[in-house]
Amino acid sequence: MAHDEIIDRYSRLARAAAAGRVVADCGPDDFEQGCFGAAGYDDTGTLPEAAVRASLGCGNPVAVAGLRAGETVLDLGSGGGIDVLLSARRVGPAGKAYGLDASPDMLALARRNAEQAGVANVEFLQGVIEYVPLPGRSVDVVISNCVINLSGDKAAVLAEAFRVLRPGGRFGVSDVVTDGEVDPERREAAERRIGCVAGALSVADYRGLLAAAGFVGVEITLTADHGDGVHSAIVHAAKPAAGPGLEIRPMRDADASQVLAIYQAGLDTGQASFETTAPSWEGFTAARLPQLRYVAVDTATGQVVGWVAGSAVSARPVYAGVVEHSVYVHPGCQAHGIGKALLTAFLAGCEDAGVWTVQSGIFPENAASLALHRALGFRIVGTRERIGRHHGRWRDVILVERRSPSH
Repeated sequence: MAHDEIIDRYSRLARAAAAGRVVADCGPDDFEQGCFGAAGYDDTGTLPEAAVRASLGCGNPVAVAGLRAGETVLDLGSGGGIDVLLSARRVGPAGKAYGLDASPDMLALARRNAEQAGVANVEFLQGVIEYVPLPGRSVDVVISNCVINLSGDKAAVLAEAFRVLRPGGRFGVSDVVTDGEVDPERREAAERRIGCVAGALSVADYRGLLAAAGFVGVEITLTADHGDGVHSAIVHAAKPAAGPGLEIRPMRDADASQVLAIYQAGLDTGQASFETTAPSWEGFTAARLPQLRYVAVDTATGQVVGWVAGSAVSARPVYAGVVEHSVYVHPGCQAHGIGKALLTAFLAGCEDAGVWTVQSGIFPENAASLALHRALGFRIVGTRERIGRHHGRWRDVILVERRSPSH
């Protein structure tokens, strides 16, 4: 369904709800079997009837987002405002709830509902979910209810969700997914029943796009089964936590010069690696896994202040879940927790990727690196004595590894 068709469809539904007609009519039992609507909520008693009538969701993201008092929450595709109003109640007067929708009729309905409910800590914005009209790092939680599957550019939606979240922020949405590739006939049959399957991602593709955007801690829990391989689902993820003034995000080609400069500065200490010269960017990227590389960025200047990346230890299938990693911090930014934040994000990304062993070799003299790795659950496997010559002398290397608690 084209973008303009989607807006027109939901505008018509908004007008119907405003006129007092029930847009989706199903009870709790029907909802459990895959019907969409307000039956997924148990706390709508104080909401305006028009907000409830206009609910077209496939779940209750507010119930699973873990909202706390004082937080700022953004609802992507807020419709008649039911999730925004419920979120505003949970975050309280010290918090705020934004709703974003492309339909002027839905926005008008949502604003009337908020006024009728007497809710002041809400704001409804007109726009598309691929280009959120909010500054970066401005919200604590992003929610959505059966809307992301409608987008023609889901990578952009998830990148925007990542951008507007503060470090440590949470992503908690209800959406429609498939349990694998669904053939066109089965997809069309499901589309006829529930109306919003045409763009639904598979669980694996959803995970991949979330990881590419920079999210970690990804969990996708299937809920209602709509048949033909289509399910409602709850999707959880998080933006990596970082210290004040910092953000951890995926490494980009535009970071090349800064990443390699930090790499070279680390090599120049003589305590980071047997290497003495940083590789070319082409060599760097070819040797490292594409979705297990992150940078720490100073949010005030945009400067990269550290990086972490992983490499496969072998092309043999038996070692598919074993990676070796490196973490480097700018010499002027050490002892500020940047290395710990980077490595924590990297380990969470490894969990999402199914990695079962993360390993590295550390010079015994690099006490700071050894302490960091011990603090994050690495154990010393042993010491390889006089394994190589470095600046004219033989060096030992301590092997450390961390085994996944879940894989």
